[in-house]
Amino acid sequence: MNSFDIAILSVFLMLSPVLVSPCCARYRNLNITLSFSLTAAAAFAAVVAGILSVHTGITTSAVLQMGLPDLPFHLRLDPLAGFFLCVIGLLALFVSIYSIGYVKGFAANRSVVRFVIFYSLFIVGMLLVVLADDAFFFLVAWELMASSSYFLVMYEDEKKENRRAAYLYLVVAHVGALAILLSFGVMAGLSDGFESFQGYTFDSMRATHYPVGWATAAFFLAFFGFAAKAGVIPLHIWLPEAHPVAPSNVSALMSGVMLKTSIYGIVRITFDFLKDYPWWWGGIVLALGLTSAVLGVLYALMQHDLKRLLAYHSVENIGIILIGLGLSMIFTAYHFPALAALAMMAALYHTLNHAMFKGLLFMGAGAVLHATDERNMEEMGGLIHRMPWTACLFLIGCVSIAALPPFNGFVSEWLTFQAFLLTPALHRPILGLLIPIGAALLALTGALAAACFVKAFGVTFLGHWRGHSSLQKVHEVDWHMRSGMLLAALTCFLLGIFPTVVIRWMDVLTERLVGGSIGTASGSFDWLRLSPIAPERASYSGFSVFIALLFVVLVAWFFLHVKKTTVRRVPIWDCGFEKINARMQYTATSFSMPIRRIFGFIFQIREETLAVEPVRHPAYPEKLQYRLRVRDRFRYWLYEPINAGAYYVARKVGLLQQGRIQVYLIYSFVTIIVLLVFL
Repeated sequence: MNSFDIAILSVFLMLSPVLVSPCCARYRNLNITLSFSLTAAAAFAAVVAGILSVHTGITTSAVLQMGLPDLPFHLRLDPLAGFFLCVIGLLALFVSIYSIGYVKGFAANRSVVRFVIFYSLFIVGMLLVVLADDAFFFLVAWELMASSSYFLVMYEDEKKENRRAAYLYLVVAHVGALAILLSFGVMAGLSDGFESFQGYTFDSMRATHYPVGWATAAFFLAFFGFAAKAGVIPLHIWLPEAHPVAPSNVSALMSGVMLKTSIYGIVRITFDFLKDYPWWWGGIVLALGLTSAVLGVLYALMQHDLKRLLAYHSVENIGIILIGLGLSMIFTAYHFPALAALAMMAALYHTLNHAMFKGLLFMGAGAVLHATDERNMEEMGGLIHRMPWTACLFLIGCVSIAALPPFNGFVSEWLTFQAFLLTPALHRPILGLLIPIGAALLALTGALAAACFVKAFGVTFLGHWRGHSSLQKVHEVDWHMRSGMLLAALTCFLLGIFPTVVIRWMDVLTERLVGGSIGTASGSFDWLRLSPIAPERASYSGFSVFIALLFVVLVAWFFLHVKKTTVRRVPIWDCGFEKINARMQYTATSFSMPIRRIFGFIFQIREETLAVEPVRHPAYPEKLQYRLRVRDRFRYWLYEPINAGAYYVARKVGLLQQGRIQVYLIYSFVTIIVLLVFL
């Protein structure tokens, strides 16, 4: 079997739970174990197919006579599709293992069959999106992915916030799908195969040279559609609403890989279909990426809902990926293939990295929610004592997303910095201003991300328990959930210390997309040292950093346990009170307060401090109530007016609905007269 056969096998195997789960509905635990074991096996097959496709560099195509007459489905597996197939399969494998334990507790009083069916269809939709080779099949797969994820977000449909978030997600997804449809329509209408009903195929779009004006229209329509799905600011409004209410395993897949299908679409259309484009396309993508990265992490810092915080970090990381793509587009337009390859590699490597650490973090958040039934970090604390495995694995995800060595997040952000720092003089004043500012904003984003996850981990797992229930009721999650998180954490570690192995494997992608490669630019690949351009310019060794850190840890352990160095332990300073308690410790609100003060002009903040009676002394109130509300300005300025306008139009149109057949006959008669007059 070749890679294409294995990819098709993975799709059909992923569909098998749709048939198996209803047959096992009476045996709940067996149903869950068998269904998610099948999805894990299918995901593993997708990983194998993706690895082989990228490694061999072979492109395989097929035509399925399953569509409309004269519109069959076209499939194609090339290295780009293989890479995204591998990313989707890898996270789906980890999440499916995790789901065996998670769903047993999560769906105790709900239909497991319904969840399994939509879960399988969701992953199938993502796999088919990257395998589709015509516009018709692509949109069918895109709609399958969107509609199945909609039902997963609304799985707990008895809650109003879930229904509202799912509806918002569905609206934004279909607005984006309409823009993608229009983009395909522009390209298909101008393609050479339009007359023979072949214009809708991607091969026909690749072979066509588009006028600049039409190419620009097609690109920005597609970019708008994919950006809406990816959560790029200002189209991000659905993301912090849908992710918190979705089941945590679904949140891991949506944030980890569903958003990446939009990155796939942008890369496919920009670098495969349109090819020749002006530099300012890349400048706009770069500017939007920087905006999403900075604002995403700032809004994340203000959140106290753990899953909502992670959702805003998805906005940030999609922005970082777009930074790499924007730089690659600029360098390609200026004919710097080596730098274009570097920026493209940074974007694709961060695509893989983000899938791993964001999937890990959402699984960790799901484990916390599973154990405590709480998403608010202000109601947590001290969980490391009851959930040591979850705390350790969540910490690995925090270090990875904060871009600290030797984990994977550092490698891709370091490559992005190198693309900024190695930029030659470009004869455009706006680029001379945008690129250095972009490098500074990327550094700011990294620092804020580190601060955010110090808050997330510290407030959740350290300190005293602040919840209303007893901490003794909190327990560690089962081995299935720990295994899924452990595999994701191990992948984050391996991608961080052996990046050259993965980049050597991915080098064929940059050669196909931008005509350059990191290997060609640096002259060689050293398994220990990553040199994106040349060793004398910049190099990084994740393995060496790991060995150095390991040495420091071993020295500390030696002095503490072998030399029996005395560690002095004293009570925490309690500010003169008799005994420190949970109410006196640092909270998520207090931790983010300095950032809120500095960047207050960005947020729409409402805060109020109330002294509640009785009060013994004005300086020492008996009880203090503090209210803080941070609103998303884009929601307030952009979406709420649109929503109000839509309601206004709906009310006016509703006046036409009289409920009388005579009135409707008059409407029909007037419409016919108007059509006869004008046509």
